[in-house]
Amino acid sequence: MKMKCAQMILMAGAVLLAGCKKPGNSVADIPVQPGAPGTKNFASVEYYTAPNPTQMKTRLSGAEAQPLPDGLLVIKQLKLETFNTNGNPQAVIEAPECVYDTQSNTANSAGHLQLQSGDGKIRTEGDGFLWRQDDSFLTISNHVHTVIETGPEMNIGL
Repeated sequence: MKMKCAQMILMAGAVLLAGCKKPGNSVADIPVQPGAPGTKNFASVEYYTAPNPTQMKTRLSGAEAQPLPDGLLVIKQLKLETFNTNGNPQAVIEAPECVYDTQSNTANSAGHLQLQSGDGKIRTEGDGFLWRQDDSFLTISNHVHTVIETGPEMNIGL
């Protein structure tokens, strides 16, 4: 199958951008253009600023990303991971589908969401969410249920 000139330029630009990730910026690893067919195995990574510019801060990924107008993407099988500056996971968030706004760096859905802390001791789920990448803030709207695992060394009085 022959590639059109514009497609070749787009791919070359994507390769160039993938090699030029800047600390603190979010860069989609696989480009998705409005009107194009969906992209499989989508990922977007944000890195910490100095003094940890090579350490991932967040990784937003999905099995598929479908472009919508105005920089929106419908992401299927969302997986959002956040990391400490030492590389240890802080949280893993999963949802069947969401809309990711590449211009405002937000993700939202009316659907179900599951969150687990990096150590697996806190699990939260609910329906409807908004995640703001710029300040790493997650709001879960409805039917929120949290389980906190306690061990013999933990005594929580409620």
